[in-house]
Amino acid sequence: MSKTYCIELGDLDLGQLLDGLEARAEAWEKTADYHRTGESPTDFIVEECNDAHEAEGIANHYRSIIAKIQKQKREQS
Repeated sequence: MSKTYCIELGDLDLGQLLDGLEARAEAWEKTADYHRTGESPTDFIVEECNDAHEAEGIANHYRSIIAKIQKQKREQS
């Protein structure tokens, strides 16, 4: 069973955290696109994975984390 943590952050730090998670999700989404199309946007480094399916799974996990944090933020606002 995984452990759940309660972490307190100020609004600026929370914004920075969400920005970082968003950047990681986008990187994995672009990596999935690269594996599907073979085309890579400029100024982009493809993440290391086996295929588009794996990259999509990782991107979805980041999106899930973002959604959980945003939900908690809304509930506390």
